[in-house]
Amino acid sequence: IKSPQMLRILLGEKPGPVIASKKPFKAELVCGKRHSWCTCGHREKQPFCDGTHKAKAQGLMPQRFYTANPPYCDSTHKQEFIQSALLKGNTNF
Repeated sequence: IKSPQMLRILLGEKPGPVIASKKPFKAELVCGKRHSWCTCGHREKQPFCDGTHKAKAQGLMPQRFYTANPPYCDSTHKQEFIQSALLKGNTNF
């Protein structure tokens, strides 16, 4: 077994969200456009959703917003439970 996620799949558990990074992402937004922020962490090119959650984190939905109401950083990434969590792709248990 190569990863914790593979173990969960073998045990019949559905894959869930992963932490893609512990740092905020900087992104340019187009005024008036609806954006979909990735909440599952599985997309290879963060921070926007590409639908990967449909296969890897069923039940999760992207955070959708218009540029008039963007999801500004709330510093959640600085909290202990995030900083101590394993990053995506980490194979250590």
